[in-house]
Amino acid sequence: MSAGPTVLLSFDIEEFDMPLEYGKNISIEQQLEISARGTQIILDILKANNVKATFFSTVVFANHADALIRRLVEDGHELASHGYYHSSFEVKHLLNSRLSLEKIGSTRITGFRMPRMKPVDDLEIQRAGYTYNSSLNPTYLPGRYNNFNKPRTIFRESEVLQVPASVTPFFRFPLFWLSFHNLPLPLYQAACERTVKKDCYLNIYFHPWEFTDLSDEKLGMPWFVKKNSGQQMINRFADTISWMKGKGYQFSRINSYLEASANVPRNPENGRSRS
Repeated sequence: MSAGPTVLLSFDIEEFDMPLEYGKNISIEQQLEISARGTQIILDILKANNVKATFFSTVVFANHADALIRRLVEDGHELASHGYYHSSFEVKHLLNSRLSLEKIGSTRITGFRMPRMKPVDDLEIQRAGYTYNSSLNPTYLPGRYNNFNKPRTIFRESEVLQVPASVTPFFRFPLFWLSFHNLPLPLYQAACERTVKKDCYLNIYFHPWEFTDLSDEKLGMPWFVKKNSGQQMINRFADTISWMKGKGYQFSRINSYLEASANVPRNPENGRSRS
């Protein structure tokens, strides 16, 4: 699907409402300030390394941080939709968020990712004018995901391209943000390398608040979320980009990668990837 191994970096820029899940009060102003600060850090790292990525934004965040939205577009990154609100969803938000983000970013929006990688009707995705959906984590995580029966790599569902988050072959170990925080970095990188050798690409995602200090007890973050956050996250992320470049991996926006790809399979038999 590409001339060489490709990394699809993406970031879900949103209201930092996770403390609410742990019974902590955090104002919408603080939620947005933390995410904006983290987004600034991410953009600086990407620019310093000449790396392009995809940013899935809620409209609430984009309205708050319109200057950052304009910057990421001007820096050559892809702006995609993460819905209107991070903790509230109605079908009408699919179209409304696309139109609002196109206006804020002065750019075409073709991709969607459901908050918390929840299921979403692909027919409604298509009707709202998107060409791809990156809302599938094809792994098993108790209380969150049960997707072992879903394809592991890019496929087509009706007219919508599905771009699942990367998991390792065979055991489907997820390579998302939480693994990045908690695995020893050499082990995480080895899992990425094995996945790239099998799939020729890697689709991994993070959040801006990971790049800020989450140790404040008022945020209520459990140890496995705040581990290696803040400066440790900045260092690990920059080191991993350097490691990937050393391996000869390319970096691409998701929309650019899909536009350059051909022969995407149409929903593998029984919805399964054989490895």
